[in-house]
Amino acid sequence: MKIKRQSKIIEIIKNNDIETQEELADKLRAEGFLVTQATVSRDIRELNLSKIATPAGTQKYIILNPSDTTFLDKLYRIFRDAVVSMDYAQNIVVIKTLDGMAMAVAAALDAMGKPEVVGTIAGDDNIFCVLKSEGNAITFIEKLNDIMNDHG
Repeated sequence: MKIKRQSKIIEIIKNNDIETQEELADKLRAEGFLVTQATVSRDIRELNLSKIATPAGTQKYIILNPSDTTFLDKLYRIFRDAVVSMDYAQNIVVIKTLDGMAMAVAAALDAMGKPEVVGTIAGDDNIFCVLKSEGNAITFIEKLNDIMNDHG
């Protein structure tokens, strides 16, 4: 449940300007997660989230240091726990996930910052990743398989 919740937090802050822990907790509750302020606070710390000022003069949570090894380990764990299968056709990679996990996996993929990925589109249990070329798609699948097979 913690992995699903933290995946949802990543998705929420990528898609919304969240200013407070309470606002984040409300969004999580709206998504069906029973959370307390203490749980949200712990998740924020574990995910290494930080606040920045926005151009509108407000603040929002962001993911800090996405190149940090611990952060990448969390993204990889989300990926390993939710992905069912992967395949490609030309420069499009299709990733099948557990029901309801495609958005979280797509957010994790986006946060990994793979330069060969042009973009991702997620449904409920499928993700389409557009790569720059078919060669990139093949290499990308190989990298994702390495993540899937690393049980660390």
